[in-house]
Amino acid sequence: MSLEIKVPNLPESVTDATVAKWHKKVGDTVVRDENLVDLETDKVVLEVPAPASGTLTSISEEEGATVTAGALLGAMEEGEVEAAPSEDDNAKDGAKAEAETKKQAAPTAEPAAPSKVASSTSDDQAPSVRRMANEHGIDPSQVDGSGRAGRVTKGDMIRHVAGGGARTEERVKMSRLRARIAERMKEAQSTAAILTSFNEVDMQAVMDLRARYQDEFVKRHGIKLGFMSFFVKACCEALQRHPVVNASVDGDEVIYHNYQDLGIAVSTDRGLVVPVLRNAERMGLADIEQAIAGYAEQARSGGLKLEDLQGGTFTITNGGVFGSLMSTPLLNMPQSAILGMHTIKQRPVAIDGEVVIRPMMYIALSYDHRIIDGKDAVQFLVAVKTLLEDPARLLLDL
Repeated sequence: MSLEIKVPNLPESVTDATVAKWHKKVGDTVVRDENLVDLETDKVVLEVPAPASGTLTSISEEEGATVTAGALLGAMEEGEVEAAPSEDDNAKDGAKAEAETKKQAAPTAEPAAPSKVASSTSDDQAPSVRRMANEHGIDPSQVDGSGRAGRVTKGDMIRHVAGGGARTEERVKMSRLRARIAERMKEAQSTAAILTSFNEVDMQAVMDLRARYQDEFVKRHGIKLGFMSFFVKACCEALQRHPVVNASVDGDEVIYHNYQDLGIAVSTDRGLVVPVLRNAERMGLADIEQAIAGYAEQARSGGLKLEDLQGGTFTITNGGVFGSLMSTPLLNMPQSAILGMHTIKQRPVAIDGEVVIRPMMYIALSYDHRIIDGKDAVQFLVAVKTLLEDPARLLLDL
């Protein structure tokens, strides 16, 4: 029986999608619920599973096409499908094929003769150029010349040999996600009056706490105790003390949110996405770590839902995982502030009149100066710093 493969219902506010990648070609067999094709929207990638087992008979929309909900993507013929070969069988077949290839190629393999440059392409070249061309088997006509009238110089040959060939370029269309990110970043710069304030945090207390309780934490909760959960809890407390940092602008009105929905920036191969922890102020450290780990896995596998990315009153981004020492993060509109974490470095600092070595982290708060004054931004950062340098305050509500 022939079955149609159609675009599923798209998330609310999403009008169309782009066919990102077909995982099967016409004639391939598929099993029920196997992913056939990826559809990319502005924020998430949707998978279209096979409605039944059978054979893919046609593809109506090629990669790069724009489609809407209910559009025909292709068709398949339902039928029995043989079990896929095991990994051991594949390995044996691959080894056998490789051995056969080597056996057939061995008797006829001969060393390749060095290529010679035709005299017709080298007569007008300098002796040094002709010598290098013959030594390296290079046709000067394939080298970009910087001399008069495009003549190839010795320097051109040296650069060509060192670089392994001519310089090339590749033009690739932006993915929908990357284009959307670019649009939102430009919107943030064009709309908000963005300013960034900095502070630094002594991470010794948090690191000692993690080292002391890590094993028990993992045993009880099944996940490691990281730094991000401490930052989430500290930010939630600081946002309650300074609610304007948790607010947003809507026209000529300021919206104050009496909850903390924190976005956690996650880097993927497709670009940056920001899943949201709903009511983060009510979550414990283990809840936060588990939620972040789940979102990160879904983000990298393309399994995030659009509702996971919507909303959010404040965002935390961690450039430290990539080695960033300091940065000025851009706002995640329509939010009015974003906290940037950075890499931890051992640095000399003065404590009680003595110079000691401490694990220090720079933190940065970018904020919309239209509604957040410098005093509020600085006091917010100081609150985060104080809570992280003495994490017992998070438990004692101090």
